[in-house]
Amino acid sequence: MFARVSTYQPGPDSSGAPTEDTVNRVLALPGCLGIYYLLGKDNKSLSITLWEDEEALAGSAEAAARIRSETSAEQHMQILGVEEFDVLTRHLKD
Repeated sequence: MFARVSTYQPGPDSSGAPTEDTVNRVLALPGCLGIYYLLGKDNKSLSITLWEDEEALAGSAEAAARIRSETSAEQHMQILGVEEFDVLTRHLKD
């Protein structure tokens, strides 16, 4: 599994939360396994998308960049960075 982590700085008039449309667009990308949005106390937000394999991660790059750009403009957020990771372990309690 692979992950893409995008870091944002929401503007003063932004909640940092994605719209349902944004979430659905990301989840519809081939190989997408899930998405998390996080808002920190310092008003920095993160999106973490999970991908079934490296090919899905790479194949989603162009569409994800377009969604990220459109969403950040709509939500008045600055994109601070985008990084990709190999997920080494995953554990969730039932």
